[in-house]
Amino acid sequence: MTQLATFYERMFFIRRFEETLLDLFSLGKLVGTTHTYIGQEANAVGLIDHLDPDVDTIFSNHRCHGHYLAFTDDAFGLLCEVMGKAPGVCGGKGGSQHLCKGNFYSNGVLGSIVPVATGIALAEKRKGTGAVSTVFLGDGTLGEGVTYESLNIASLWRLPVLFVVENNHYAQSTPVELELAGSIAARGAAFGVEVDELDTTDVEEIHAAAGRAVARIRETGAPFWLILNTYRFSPHSKSDDQRDPAEIEERRTRDPLLVAGARLSGDERAAIEARCEERLAETVEAADAAPAATPGVAA
Repeated sequence: MTQLATFYERMFFIRRFEETLLDLFSLGKLVGTTHTYIGQEANAVGLIDHLDPDVDTIFSNHRCHGHYLAFTDDAFGLLCEVMGKAPGVCGGKGGSQHLCKGNFYSNGVLGSIVPVATGIALAEKRKGTGAVSTVFLGDGTLGEGVTYESLNIASLWRLPVLFVVENNHYAQSTPVELELAGSIAARGAAFGVEVDELDTTDVEEIHAAAGRAVARIRETGAPFWLILNTYRFSPHSKSDDQRDPAEIEERRTRDPLLVAGARLSGDERAAIEARCEERLAETVEAADAAPAATPGVAA
């Protein structure tokens, strides 16, 4: 299978997994809330392909499912977790936003992830592992002071942190123009951190740029500020969406699945999608049958 076909399969599975989560939520089968990554899949797939799950670390946020699946491919563990089932990533106790498996961590508290990922980078540097610590943050996180404290320390101490700003242009339902002054790129540059910015949904373009960023960190040991201008098709959470429907429909013309899928043959695309649907159905069936988390028992 070609690299593009592999990317398409990963993106399509993430998309269908999260669409299924919304369906399961409506049926009352999820425990707690959920925030989907629908529309942003090319970022996770294109970037995380350059990371080694056995060496590198990722710290994600409340919109973490795409990152988690791209890094671990653990669909069963994730689905069990959000369904409150015992085989879940954290024993069914962490829910949608709080995942911890191997070198993957997530937290739903806005901004809190940035200093933690920076601290992880310091620890890995001192151990000499050569690991890159990647943290995914959104435009809304740029209103948190700890982001800039982390940038300062990462630059000053030359820490191997990849700061990935997924600018989906909304902090919950507030347009970026109303909540963020100045340039996102300039915020990284102000601390002497190397910067790159992309405005694309093309997984191959993102893969190339992310490869350059990760290579620079491995080469220099210094941080990198990568901005991915993106867009989520789904609401912030489930139904809390005040955006103009026409705006969303216009952005759907740049759907990363459409962009990548147009380069594959119809037969290849159909085969990939059928394979994903079969895997997803099996995952849902297995998670639905799994035992519930036991109250009072640690994960």
